[in-house]
Amino acid sequence: MSGRSVPAHPTARDRARPFDPPPELASMHAHGPVGRLRYPDGHVGWLVTGYEAARRVLADPRFSARSELKRVPVARPGTDPFYGSPALPGWLVDMDAPHHSRLRRHLMGWFTARRTRALEPRIEQIVGEHLEAMAALGGRADLVERFALPVPSLVICELLGVPYAERAGFQRSSATLFRIDATAAEAAAAMAELDSFLTALARHRRRAPGDDLLSALATGGDLSTAEVAGVGALLLSAGHETTAGSLGLGTFALLSHPGQAARLAADPSLAGNAVEELLRYLTIFHFGVPRCPLEDVVLEGHTLRAGESVTVSLSAANRDPVRFADPDRLDLTRPASGHLAFGHGAHQCIGQHLARTEMRIAFPALFARFPGLRLAVPPSEVPLGEDMGFYGVHRLPVAW
Repeated sequence: MSGRSVPAHPTARDRARPFDPPPELASMHAHGPVGRLRYPDGHVGWLVTGYEAARRVLADPRFSARSELKRVPVARPGTDPFYGSPALPGWLVDMDAPHHSRLRRHLMGWFTARRTRALEPRIEQIVGEHLEAMAALGGRADLVERFALPVPSLVICELLGVPYAERAGFQRSSATLFRIDATAAEAAAAMAELDSFLTALARHRRRAPGDDLLSALATGGDLSTAEVAGVGALLLSAGHETTAGSLGLGTFALLSHPGQAARLAADPSLAGNAVEELLRYLTIFHFGVPRCPLEDVVLEGHTLRAGESVTVSLSAANRDPVRFADPDRLDLTRPASGHLAFGHGAHQCIGQHLARTEMRIAFPALFARFPGLRLAVPPSEVPLGEDMGFYGVHRLPVAW
């Protein structure tokens, strides 16, 4: 560090502008793509901000994703019941091969690009119905409540075989788990509530299977009920929170960049590329991905020792000017493929095709249905998800 003090990871409250990562990340990246980072408990680990370095770490099996080795870069007591201990049954994001591979193998067929394409007519129907219901409210609504949250919630419920009528419970539990200021007790209680709900549902699906993912897992013969429930809890919570965050924050970004919104409205065929650019530009998984080297690894001239904490900053990597020219500019025509918003390597988000499809359908439909869509409050009054693990907006008051 050449005499520099070791910095701590900035929080979302350190953002100077709502759509940009905290400027401290760019300052840290200016000193190199890999640097020292002070963690909340005072120990010193590493922060990876460079695009190529991030890809190398995420693709290298020497960097473990096991929960017992994970540490978060910001104070987040809600992770205390889970990090530092073996992964919960079914929570494959907290496992390495072969346990991660075994669970992921059961899911891959349900999240392929081909299977997702088959869901497009139903997603289009869900989007259309929610837009019409929103229009019936008159000239003003909260886009998160009426559109960004219910659309992905209903899609993931139907895919998993979770009764949508139960959404209030699982949405409440998920929100608690992703809240940065949730206490250890609150997070543990939320996880127990979510697990109890999915365990009961998994047992029911064993007795009376349907044409859904939980039924396939429950009757496949290889997974325990606890694993089925854990996989279900992971997919249900992350599967609606992340896409809801992307839809809400993405709409806010488009309304704040009217020239870009006009481009999308004029040319719906731009939607696919627009989604990639919004994913890159916003990168809602804003605190990065924790990893731990299982052996000493040399990265960008630094030796990362076995057992040290490593955080891969997806936000910083997606704003790396070496990879993306003028990275702080939102440009829906930019070739943004290759971004790391869904991660990279063996742990790359399994639901990425589904999330892309939902967004690719939702954004053009939203602006086609409401061509005069605008913010109903000043941008400074939009409540940002600074207190959440997935960045977004808590509410988005809009008018048309």
